[in-house]
Amino acid sequence: MASKGLGPQPPAARSRSRSKAGAGTSGAGRQSGIPDVVANRMARRIAVASGIPSVMGMGVFVVSYLLISRQIIDVPTGVTLIASGGCFLLGVIGLSYGVLSASWESEPGTLLGTEQLGLNIGRVRQSLRAMRSGGQQG
Repeated sequence: MASKGLGPQPPAARSRSRSKAGAGTSGAGRQSGIPDVVANRMARRIAVASGIPSVMGMGVFVVSYLLISRQIIDVPTGVTLIASGGCFLLGVIGLSYGVLSASWESEPGTLLGTEQLGLNIGRVRQSLRAMRSGGQQG
């Protein structure tokens, strides 16, 4: 029985993984990944656009608990769930916004990145169309 652990691979498996890695790249000097500058920019935007609403969503539970336990106001359970769910939904939307609002070029964009949204959504659509048409030909 072959092991699937992290130990050394048999020679046949190593040669297959090398051939797969090199199969999709062309010799034209094309990069196959997101440059570090762009990835860091996206990560910062995602952390802000998704992190703040997520922290707010957790804060809703804490504030609701404090209001109820100190008998300041009786907050219905549904209000707490809807408010926290709305914050978490904003966090999920923030994930997409963080990626699509970041400049995909080497130069940074503006603080909010609203000018990049349309450009990057167009790039994603163009890429999806190219993948669909490429998949139908083969």
